[in-house]
Amino acid sequence: MKIDGKEGRALWFENGAIKFIDQRKLPYKLEYYTAKTVDECAFAIKEMVVRGAPAIGATAVYGIVIGVNDLENTAEILRKTRPTAYDLFYAIEYMLEKIKECINPLNAADAYVEDIIDRCRRIGEHGEPLIKNGMKILTHCNAGALATVDYGTALSPFYIAHRRGKKFFVFADETRPRCQGLLTDWELEQEGIEHAVIADNAAGYYMKNGDIDMIITGADRIAGNGDFANKIGTYEKAVLAKENNIPFYVAAPISTFDDNLRSGDEILIEERGREELAVVNNCKIMPDYTKVKNPAFDVTPNKYVTGFITEDGIIKKL
Repeated sequence: MKIDGKEGRALWFENGAIKFIDQRKLPYKLEYYTAKTVDECAFAIKEMVVRGAPAIGATAVYGIVIGVNDLENTAEILRKTRPTAYDLFYAIEYMLEKIKECINPLNAADAYVEDIIDRCRRIGEHGEPLIKNGMKILTHCNAGALATVDYGTALSPFYIAHRRGKKFFVFADETRPRCQGLLTDWELEQEGIEHAVIADNAAGYYMKNGDIDMIITGADRIAGNGDFANKIGTYEKAVLAKENNIPFYVAAPISTFDDNLRSGDEILIEERGREELAVVNNCKIMPDYTKVKNPAFDVTPNKYVTGFITEDGIIKKL
């Protein structure tokens, strides 16, 4: 990923600690957070210093390295951080298996993270041919390098296409309540890709007017039948895409597929706190008496998906 014109990563392991770009501060400030303990790793995941299923998985493997001397407790603490993204649990089980095989924990963790980056690059390679010159493409939430350590899932085809000289335009939903579309905005600005942020409620307007040619999102968990969970608001976009005959693609590594679940009805949806809706950038926008509901994800049925862009190719239907 580009950071002020230089290559960088969303997180890395250094001197026994995990270093993160603090995504709570973007796009207004570029600051870093350091996790030296398992509890600090758990805080980073819970409070969304780091977010995005693959990046959470990367945090988990390095969290296991930090807490390897109390392995069972460390694994339990990390499992309880966030319930929806499958990569978290996949990563923990990966580390437990490698340690059981007497593989050096840091070597195993580094291999996992490098594999994530390579998988995301390959997602970009397979998705890039879908992008044609002059296209206008919508994405929802942030499924770029910030969410995956590098390259991204939904944004990876954009990066590959841009670096190969293709010209296209990206609509980035603001994705309330956390406005993670601004993270996509920050990434695309760093990369030099032409784009604009739109209100979530404006997506249907642009679809109906013929201004969107394709939609690509990421996913946090994909059930065995192809139903998938992603950031709240994704389901609406998929339904509108179907109504307006717009191809809707989901970009995700194989580690996001959870074959233990028969359908999306079995995906546990995380409910987050009131403050995410009631407070924006330290400014209270709702009175204290206002009650809120804040599901972090919704589930989109497989019937709305044109195809899944994976590191092994595009799967048309599950």
